[in-house]
Amino acid sequence: MARIEGVTLPYNKRIEFGLTYVFGIGIKSSRDILEKLKIDLNIRVKDLSDDQVGAIQKEVTTQYKTEGELRKSISLDIRRLQEIGSYRGLRHKRGLPVRGQRTKTNARTRKGPRRSTNIVALKRKVTKK
Repeated sequence: MARIEGVTLPYNKRIEFGLTYVFGIGIKSSRDILEKLKIDLNIRVKDLSDDQVGAIQKEVTTQYKTEGELRKSISLDIRRLQEIGSYRGLRHKRGLPVRGQRTKTNARTRKGPRRSTNIVALKRKVTKK
């Protein structure tokens, strides 16, 4: 059972891709870690020895900001942008796209589901007598 930074890695995946399940480690970082520790990229997670798992754990904790620590720093960065009143901070506050995307169309991921706009206020249906 390989646990790194509180994340259980999937058993049947190659270690190269299994490490990417840790928040903050991508494929490039994963390859760098394994090359530094001289661990074969093709080994499955279930085939790792305890020494190898310990070495990977030590490398990740000392060299990389991952999981809770990374999430906390990201949220602090966003909060700082909001407090100083920057444009990016205002976009975060309003829940709109931050990086210059168009919002007239698209942007549904940030804006949420489309609200119906063709409803006329207090419109009554005519009933026949």
